[in-house]
Amino acid sequence: MTGKVFEWPVRVYYEDTDAQGVVYYANYFRFMERARTEWLRSLGVDQQKLLYQDRRMFVVVSTSADFVVPAEFNDELIVTASLRRLTRASFDIEQNIYRGSIDGTLLLRGGVRAALLDADTKKPQRVPTDFFEVEST
Repeated sequence: MTGKVFEWPVRVYYEDTDAQGVVYYANYFRFMERARTEWLRSLGVDQQKLLYQDRRMFVVVSTSADFVVPAEFNDELIVTASLRRLTRASFDIEQNIYRGSIDGTLLLRGGVRAALLDADTKKPQRVPTDFFEVEST
């Protein structure tokens, strides 16, 4: 399963960098989180409604990142998110970060596995396939 690639722009601010002037490694995960949230929103998934009305929530199960080239202060980045695999209670998201555009320099190659849980019991729940139906169009 390969989904359409969602792109989210991010500007690197001074606060994102470390003493060497490059993006501090943990901040890449913040950029990836923002892109995942906006990707889900673009698919019509309302995470507040999911939590407060449906009593279900997404959790990150695992994450990976290969840091290829560092981003620096004031860089314009494109953070991507796309569905790579959907199982009963989890899904894998490929996430990459590029400088300038998706055709620009690859800075980070990464991914996340997320699961859907019952918010009260914290037990896995079936991921509705309609969450990702827009992906196939």
